[in-house]
Amino acid sequence: MALGPIEVIVIGFPGSEFNGDIMPELQRLVEEETITIVDGLLVTKSTDGEVDFAEFGEDGGNERATQLEALLDQLEALISDEDVTEIAETLEPGSSAAILVFEHTWAKPFRDAVVASGGMLAANFRVPGLVVDELLSELAAADD
Repeated sequence: MALGPIEVIVIGFPGSEFNGDIMPELQRLVEEETITIVDGLLVTKSTDGEVDFAEFGEDGGNERATQLEALLDQLEALISDEDVTEIAETLEPGSSAAILVFEHTWAKPFRDAVVASGGMLAANFRVPGLVVDELLSELAAADD
């Protein structure tokens, strides 16, 4: 079975303050088949700079990884050691990050329709919402 588009997001938690408040919304997205979580892990950088990580589905993983693991559909090991190292370098000491790899499940029927019609994906890019907000603010200010 072919996967839909895959995306990787990194959610930072300054001070390692992951309180679980994101879980209900993440669970809703999975239950409604908007996304399917296919891989993920939690990375923690201690105040002295040491990095530790817990993969979802790993025996002996920490409680936070276990919460996220419950939403995992399949484990594909799509995050490399190099990815973890690169992400860990961006973390401030005493903070953590959740790395989520998810499939845009909602896009699979559309992808199938595109393929059935003889089409193909010619380009794909994402513009962060904050960038769009800033641009719209600048445009509004220029109109004034």
